[in-house]
Amino acid sequence: MHSVIFKDGDWLSAEDASVSVFDGGWLHGAGLFETMRAEFGTVFRLDAHLDRLMNSAAKLLIPIERPDLPLTTDFEALLRRNELPEARVRMTVTSGRVDGQEPQDDRPKLTVIVTAAPLTGYPPELYERGLSVVISRYRQNPDDPLTGHKSTSYLSRLVALREAQQSQCGEALWFTTQNLLAEGCLSNVFVVKDGKLHTPPLSTPVLPGIARSVVIEIAGEQSIEVKERPLSIDELLDADEVLLTNSIMQVLPVCRVERKNIGTGKPGKMARQLAEHYRKKVATECRPDV
Repeated sequence: MHSVIFKDGDWLSAEDASVSVFDGGWLHGAGLFETMRAEFGTVFRLDAHLDRLMNSAAKLLIPIERPDLPLTTDFEALLRRNELPEARVRMTVTSGRVDGQEPQDDRPKLTVIVTAAPLTGYPPELYERGLSVVISRYRQNPDDPLTGHKSTSYLSRLVALREAQQSQCGEALWFTTQNLLAEGCLSNVFVVKDGKLHTPPLSTPVLPGIARSVVIEIAGEQSIEVKERPLSIDELLDADEVLLTNSIMQVLPVCRVERKNIGTGKPGKMARQLAEHYRKKVATECRPDV
């Protein structure tokens, strides 16, 4: 799938690429990642993804400057080498080898890997009928230093997602220890009520999703009021529409939360409007002839 990868400044085949068994990402989950969408040979909102990673690295690993990361031309070359103008691009940054480092080594050499895979996306029928989700039995802890960051320590989210899939649902929504709506395992959440968009504030904390910011941007362009505020379980279940966002799914409507239909139980007007404008924005920004 990943025939050519970019690792620490070098081009390697997937078969030849490796990471040390002493890498901090392997030993401790000390790493960050970004999942990005590429169309027409261009990564959508690349700078926003890199800014988010650098912000998280400064808080969780070490400060990273833009020259420490692959160049825009490196991402473009990765897509060309893999013959994937449309792709799911992933960049992973870990703390690097941790063996033999002395206490004064406050600037370890990071491991940086970028891969590209075919952009399969989500099944079209999900956008037509909507997604069913569950409420995760786990709680998001605002005091956890990893909350709000895209960390490679992702097992708790995968466990919750697996349990959702065992219930024939496609996502699990997390609430905080204070019983406030947070986010999905793989997505940010929007609630639509009376023509207005509501979403948990970043201070919840939740991941500052790139797709989340795009939807808020589109809403402003379309004169749709957006309120970033704490949301309860009752507000979620009483919503006219519920939307999930991430860079791959873009805007995906939710039709049911466990056994409770959302609105009419079918994707609504807001979902269709935002999804259409989102697709247009990606095409406009990525297409080289526009």
